[in-house]
Amino acid sequence: MQKIAIFVDVQNIYYTTKSVYRRQFNYRSFWQSIEATGNITTAIAYATERGDLGQARFQTALKHIGFEVKLKPFIQRADGSAKGDWDVGITIDVLSIAPAVDKVILLSGDGDFAILLDTVTKENPITTEVHSVEKLTAKALIDSCSTYHPILLNNLL
Repeated sequence: MQKIAIFVDVQNIYYTTKSVYRRQFNYRSFWQSIEATGNITTAIAYATERGDLGQARFQTALKHIGFEVKLKPFIQRADGSAKGDWDVGITIDVLSIAPAVDKVILLSGDGDFAILLDTVTKENPITTEVHSVEKLTAKALIDSCSTYHPILLNNLL
């Protein structure tokens, strides 16, 4: 049975599915579809902490599904911009876990992860998959993975 690691860029998936489909991603359905293909050994969802009750409920739901939830404080800058991305944290975790699994699955459309996927496949005998909203996903990221899965409206129901 394949050993699978899942890494979720929660903010990216939330905002892209909301922007394109006006719906939230169905993490439970996603989990069940992946679980049917192998053994999920690691599943980490990376999110920002805003102290919002709705977010806390969502994070609890992710934990019940089976995800470890890693939180980073949301920082609102004086100029109105915000910071709270997990690119470095996701990269460190993928690089450290990739040697122990057969497949790395990334949920994000962020093109910054293309070099990460290129690197882990060069250094490890693994496959990589990306799940994201295609029209808001960097072509470099799609090109860097072994298999690309566009998130479609039926993935959200």
